[in-house]
Amino acid sequence: MKIYNKIVYDFDNNIIEEDSYEYEGPLTLAGPAFVAAAPALTTALPYVTAGTSLIAARQAGATAKYNQDVQNRNALVYEQEKERLEGKLNFDLARFDDQFRQFQGETTTKILTSGAELSGSGLRILQSNAEQAEIEKNVMEYNTKVAASQAQEKANFARVQGKLARMQGRQAQIGYISQAGTSLLTT
Repeated sequence: MKIYNKIVYDFDNNIIEEDSYEYEGPLTLAGPAFVAAAPALTTALPYVTAGTSLIAARQAGATAKYNQDVQNRNALVYEQEKERLEGKLNFDLARFDDQFRQFQGETTTKILTSGAELSGSGLRILQSNAEQAEIEKNVMEYNTKVAASQAQEKANFARVQGKLARMQGRQAQIGYISQAGTSLLTT
């Protein structure tokens, strides 16, 4: 163990002067420097404990804020995912409508070029196609709403986790501050 007789630091916490020796015995026999410093260390210990507790409280608050910021960012990502899904649905529906119009046009052309009239079976085919197209569009809309709802729920949950992280940080801060107060009261 290294026993210091003297340490001098600069403003940046760099050691600029050091006087120490190596010791490998019981602390009660550490030498006159340790024995002389013991009362001062005993007196200073509650203040050092209080200071480190206050630093820990500050760090707990900073960590909690960082964790909340991370969760809020995650919430924004999930909300953007929801908006992307809704935009994609509009694009997919427009594309589907174009493809369906083209398909219905081709079906009408085939019916008419086969020599049949656009009545009876031909109209039932076109009507059936239109009904199937509506069902397909409804399924697309439903799936998008479910996915968008899940993305919104993930965003809400991320915000709740962020608030919880902040609350846990405040609890830790209170614990550290009370620890600092307790160490000062025991002097």
